[in-house]
Amino acid sequence: MSAAAEVKVRNLVLLSIPAALIGALAALLLAGIDWVAEELHGFWWEIAPEALGVDGARWWPVVILTLTGLGVGLIVWKMPGHGGHDSATIELVAPVLPLSALPGVALALILGLAGGVSLGPESPIISIAVALSTMLMARLMPNVPAQTAMLLAAAGMVSAMFSSPFAAALLLSEILATSPGRAKLWDKMIPTLVSAVSAWWVGGLVGLRLMPSSIELGDVTWFDGLGGTVAALAAAGLGVAAAFGLPPLWRFKRRLGNPVLYITLGGLVLGLLGMLGGEITLGKGAHETGELLAHAGEYGAWTLVSFALIKTVALVVSAASGFRGGRVFPAVFIGTSVGLAVAGLLGTDPGLAVAAGVLGAVLAISRDGWLALVMGALLVPVWGIVAILLAILIPTWLMITRAPEMIVHPDGEHDDDRPLLETPGTADEQRR
Repeated sequence: MSAAAEVKVRNLVLLSIPAALIGALAALLLAGIDWVAEELHGFWWEIAPEALGVDGARWWPVVILTLTGLGVGLIVWKMPGHGGHDSATIELVAPVLPLSALPGVALALILGLAGGVSLGPESPIISIAVALSTMLMARLMPNVPAQTAMLLAAAGMVSAMFSSPFAAALLLSEILATSPGRAKLWDKMIPTLVSAVSAWWVGGLVGLRLMPSSIELGDVTWFDGLGGTVAALAAAGLGVAAAFGLPPLWRFKRRLGNPVLYITLGGLVLGLLGMLGGEITLGKGAHETGELLAHAGEYGAWTLVSFALIKTVALVVSAASGFRGGRVFPAVFIGTSVGLAVAGLLGTDPGLAVAAGVLGAVLAISRDGWLALVMGALLVPVWGIVAILLAILIPTWLMITRAPEMIVHPDGEHDDDRPLLETPGTADEQRR
């Protein structure tokens, strides 16, 4: 082995140590915030209404979500960092936040998750992990580029959220493939994979699991494949509608000026949607997707369609109103509802229909083919499903490729060729 190769291997091994630590911390951070949010959710939605004698009241979601909007609005208005990035305007991995902003980000995220806002934890929790990872790397290895610290945090958090280091590997390969530098892709991938595996392992130790239960795949035929394509296109259609609806609603809300006003108003609307669709249409969508799969036979096809429509509207309202959170888990719920509805209407295999529906919704909402494949395949843990989903992905991508992304560009820019991560300098420079 040449001297240069030995140095490269040694550097990878040395970088793997903080990578494993960052991955473990990402899993513990997610588990901690999810636990606090679940406890608060239980108090708001079970203990409090029972104590007040209003258990089962249809108007209770309006009260809770309006108060949630008020709380998040006050955080965005008054706390340092204003609750972090506006989730409607950023990708999954966003620029590094100052440490002073993290308490507000965490509080806004916890309130949204506990209150039943239709956003997942993705963007805010990754922002917290990225800021802490950048600080940690600045202390342990100050010459490491800030982008590396960001990727380690993102890899760990994606793996912890989706219970799969494979998901992190596929998602981050796209970012790494477009980043500058001449290093081979897998030289860049090794530290992020260490972080992902560490997060997956530690998350398993502490019982962390956000992904819903899986659904079995039957003996599929060409007709089932056709039904899966219908489910993917229908779910993608809802995602495209959400992408069209987000920017004008976001701009309308910002004309109201004070975040307390427009976020509280958003909470009120979400509460009314919760009255309409029931508790299963509230929240980030992970637990609710599991409930949907466990009791799929109890819902008619058109009830499932109504769930998907209400969740799509709730997702747009949540993102446009300034709540902090991600769009992937709500997309999974939308895709699952559509898939089960298509299976009921056409008589096709429900496993394939659900996986394809999730693929279509996530593809349209995230515009990431790897993420869409992973989320669909995770619900049907059979390797054969990947080949079928790849075939279904092709017409779905052709349908959505010219549609707008579900993101707001406040400055009017729509440059799809810009780098996914634009964070120059080392972790120490970025922290300062």
